[in-house]
Amino acid sequence: MQCLAFFLQNEPDPALVQHIAMIVLALIPIIILVAIAIVMVPCWFILKKAGFSPWLALLCIIPSLGTLVLLYVLAFSEWKVVPAPLPVWQQPQYPPQA
Repeated sequence: MQCLAFFLQNEPDPALVQHIAMIVLALIPIIILVAIAIVMVPCWFILKKAGFSPWLALLCIIPSLGTLVLLYVLAFSEWKVVPAPLPVWQQPQYPPQA
């Protein structure tokens, strides 16, 4: 809070401005890596469950274009999963009873 008060004075101290800029420049890559991980981990599990290579989740490293391409791949491709079997009470009986 004191940094903000010093910064809002008429003439900010150049050393203080440089210190704040260095802190911000150090935090931005960390924030970007956390954001990519937040998107990449669910994509990894979705791709694995859909029958694709989970390594396609690395497309999330390219923030907007890679994630958009991955979304289109998931939306418009044929998923290689086996449908769940019907419960016993819903399976058709053979021969059909009249």
